[in-house]
Formats: sequence, structure tokens, C-alpha cells
Amino acid sequence: MALPPEIAGHLNLDGKPVTPRPSATVLLIRDGDPWELLLVHRPGGADFAPGAYVFPGGTVHDDDREWGDEIAAAAIRELFEETGILLARRGRDFANDADCAALRSATARSTSFGDAMRGLGLEPSFDELVLFTRWVTPAQLRRRFDARFFLARLPGLQTIHPQEGEVTDWRWLSPRRALETADVTLVYATRAILESVADERDATKLFARARRVREVPIVEPRIMQTENGWEVVRD
Repeated sequence: MALPPEIAGHLNLDGKPVTPRPSATVLLIRDGDPWELLLVHRPGGADFAPGAYVFPGGTVHDDDREWGDEIAAAAIRELFEETGILLARRGRDFANDADCAALRSATARSTSFGDAMRGLGLEPSFDELVLFTRWVTPAQLRRRFDARFFLARLPGLQTIHPQEGEVTDWRWLSPRRALETADVTLVYATRAILESVADERDATKLFARARRVREVPIVEPRIMQTENGWEVVRD
């Protein structure tokens, strides 16, 4: 396929390949018939995927390493920062909207996410994340990510609170509807992942399928020059 706009403007054909930045993304699922995924809309001036609908996520920060699993920690932090949804527990009790509000207040006072979590007696719930796929940005691009995509369910006692300035809109959509809706702009990886789950009618089966995979393969698209120009290809 021809280069998507989010790729065409970031080619790095002369310099050495950039080291991919570790990152994490969450496919947040809401049960129903059909089940739906949360997509957030990036503002037009965003560094990554401006104007597109994507899954919540971002790169690993230094503070994420405090929790042992820096990738899973980044997934939980980024999901909270962008959507207000928190995958965390206090003892046996799962975080609710009041906990999320308290955490937002603490981080708004410049308290780090980790310190704010500990101050509220909360710990990240890594067991709520199920690794689904892993994508590495093509070597020919200036901005590269080594992104793990996790499945997670929407907690029962929480509501969406998008981050102002970073998320300009959000939608719950079934994978098929996201692919078919004209005003939902999708980047290459988001579209490919939606296509991979669009025929699964049961979200529980999707989680079960992901849990059965012992070693998640790495998807690393390549950019090749053909007679029609530069194109993205996958093995």
C-alpha cells in the first residue's frame, strides 16, 4: 500500500536507523453486543498521529521503572493520563471514580504519578493487562516506537475523563464500525489491529486467545521503494 500521510512526512532515508522508544498502548474494551473499543482523537498539532483516532498510550517514562514492569506500568499510567481510567487496586478493592478524582488532583499539583499512587495506597493492577501484539516502527522513519499493545476491560466503577489538550474527542466503537466510519481517521497500525479483531464477536474469546499465546510475535512493517513509489509492506 502507498505510504500513509503519518509516515510519508517522517522518512529517514540518509541517516542511521533511530533506536525505537519503548512504549505501551491499551485496547480498552467495553462489553456489549457488539463489544467496543475506546479510541481517542489526537489534536491537529500533536507530535504523533495528529488528527487521528488511536488507542490510548505513549512512551515509557523513567518513573515507570519503579514498578518493576516498566512497559505495563507505562500502559497503566498513559491510560490514566489520557482517559482518566485507572487499572489499580487498594488491597483487594479495585479503584473507583473517587480514587481516580483524587489521583487527578494529586498529579495536577505536580506530584508524580507513582508518588500520587503510593500516597493514596494504590498499586497498579498488571493482571488486568493482557499482551495482544507488539509493533516496531519501520527502520526508515525518524520517529520509531517499540510498542506493546495490551487488552484490558473497562472497570465497572469508572468513567472517562479525557486529558484536556492531548485528547480532543473520544469514541466507543466496535472494530468494524471504526473501520467503516468515514470521519474516523486511523493510522496504519491502528487500522491493522482493528482489522485483526473485527471478526471476533465475543470479547471474552479475544482475551482467551491472547492469553494462550506464549510468545507474542513482533510485527515490523518495512518501507520499500517500488515502481509506484514508497510503500508499506508486512511479511
